[in-house]
This record gives sequence, structure tokens and C-alpha cells, in this order.
Amino acid sequence: MNVSEQNAGEGRPSVVSDPDPRFAEALRERGLGEVIGRVRRFPEAIRTTAEAAAALGCEPSQICTSLFFAADGVPVLVLLDGASHVDMERVRRELGAEKLTRAGGRLVRESTGYGPGAVPPFGHLTKTRVLVDRSLLGHDTVWTSAGVPFTVFPMDPRSLVAQADGTLVDVRESMA
Repeated sequence: MNVSEQNAGEGRPSVVSDPDPRFAEALRERGLGEVIGRVRRFPEAIRTTAEAAAALGCEPSQICTSLFFAADGVPVLVLLDGASHVDMERVRRELGAEKLTRAGGRLVRESTGYGPGAVPPFGHLTKTRVLVDRSLLGHDTVWTSAGVPFTVFPMDPRSLVAQADGTLVDVRESMA
């Protein structure tokens, strides 16, 4: 019995032996081939950050959410901890954009090659500007999308910022 069969139906993520080929290649190109063996797949019943964190045995803030926007029509990816909400006005100001909107599925796919909800922090079809909220740096490890729905991989946040060629910013909503 393989790991996927052992964990099926138990709500725990299982080892993925075949992550998205394009993302696996992006990992190899960056010298991160060992990360492929750490990719985990959730049961499709996992729908929220809280459920994902519980399945991984981590805090919701250790789940790195990937939010895709269009700033004056130009795609931008914002990486944020799963316990926070993005402040779109802060993102707009950070980018110096006049207009910021959530990107539609078509723009997400054309820019990254991945569908909404499965966008990894790097390995995109086009050079995508990436903003990384500093909140992620409060952890030794964060879990982020691996290019296929319901898949994640662990990485230390500083390496994540570097690999994504991200810019550290403060774009989460204030806890007022």
C-alpha cells in the first residue's frame, strides 16, 4: 500500500509522486529538486486555510496564500500568510498603480501557466512581479501551492522570497 492509499480518507495530506511537471522542472532548474519529494496533496475535501493547516499540523499563518491581481492591467502575485487578509489599497500604493483588480482566471493562466488556486510562487510562464508580505517571515517554514489544486510544499520563507524574486512589503490588513 502506498502513502496515498494509507492516508486516503483520513484528511491528512499524502506524498505526491508526480507533481505538476512544469513546476517540478522549475524546482530542478533552481537546484531544488529535493523539494519535489516534499510536495503533499490534500484530499479534495480541504477547502479552507484552517482545514489545510489542521491537516498539515501547522498554524493557518504558515499557509502561504497566492493572490493574483492586475495593477493597471499588469499581472502581480501577492504572497500572504493564510491568517491574514490583503489590503488592496496597500498593494495598489506599493505598486504605484491607479487601478488594482483581482485577476480573472484567463489572466492567471496566461501569465503563470497555472489555474487559479494552484499558482506556485515561481516557475511561471512569464516574468511576474511578486510581492511577499513580511508576515511570512515570522515562521521557519511555510506551505505554498505546488502548481496543482490541493498540492502544497514546504519552504523557509526567506528562500521563498529569493526563489520568487519577490519584494518584501506590508500589504495585509491592519489588525485594528
